[in-house]
Amino acid sequence: MAHSFFIHMEKKSHTFDEIKQKLVNYCVYQDRCHAEVEQKMKEFLLIDEAKEEILLYLLKENFLNEERFTRSYIRGKFYIKHWGKNKIKMNLKQKQISERLMNSCFDEIDEEDYRKTIFRIYEDYSSKQKGLQEYQKKSKTIKYLMSRGFEYEKINDIFD
Repeated sequence: MAHSFFIHMEKKSHTFDEIKQKLVNYCVYQDRCHAEVEQKMKEFLLIDEAKEEILLYLLKENFLNEERFTRSYIRGKFYIKHWGKNKIKMNLKQKQISERLMNSCFDEIDEEDYRKTIFRIYEDYSSKQKGLQEYQKKSKTIKYLMSRGFEYEKINDIFD
């Protein structure tokens, strides 16, 4: 005889103020962009007016700041994850950050640090390529750096 099991999951309902506080906490924990906050809001069944009110509150109280988010994101992805500008840009575009804002925030990356990082990753990755001709090592390492988001021209500059 077949048994069927029913799992009953109760969707907890929250008051407007509880939801607002949850979104404040979400923004305080880590800088967020509009797209992330709007995505998070989908967890709660809010009418458009309530979403608007919460977004305006988060902006007015500076819990949500697109420029701060973008600057923080750029710093983190470069200085911690060692991503190149192309990969950072691509990911910011997915988060619906404007090209103009993006470009104005790339001064978070020091050009000398950028060059040194490319060089360090190049040396590190290249030294691990065993049993390859020098040109194969170079080619493979350049491809690797490009996959990390570094620009071909900037990679080539380290050989000058």
